[in-house]
Amino acid sequence: MTLELLIRYLHFISIITVAGALVSEHMLLAKELPRRVIKKLSILDAIYGVAAILIVITGLTMWFGVGKGAEFYTTNPVMHTKFTLFIVLGILSIFPTIFFIKNRKGDPDEIVVVPKRIFMYLRIEILLLFIIPFLAVLMARGISF
Repeated sequence: MTLELLIRYLHFISIITVAGALVSEHMLLAKELPRRVIKKLSILDAIYGVAAILIVITGLTMWFGVGKGAEFYTTNPVMHTKFTLFIVLGILSIFPTIFFIKNRKGDPDEIVVVPKRIFMYLRIEILLLFIIPFLAVLMARGISF
């Protein structure tokens, strides 16, 4: 029982960290940014990445180890939808990450133009991040498609 509680706790803390990092990235983002701000964004993005990896590890641990059991999760279409949305979220995060990594080095005062698609990717990620917990609540209540 204690291991399950610890895994669930780490899962929730990771979700909160991902949400905080994404919202912080979005709040720092502007049409033009000095490289020093892009460096901060890349640090936030790294925090986001580590937390997302922890979400996957703890989620899979609950799926196949502790928790309701693999049969419950494997046969639940809401779980598959939730997992798919999380994968889409991860794929979308690749593009801002690449932009931040490519533009973080150089003169800290140099201004870099941020492409509009970076804003779009972050906003879609935030939207997905709001949908996924709703699906988790449905799943926890035994509601399925």
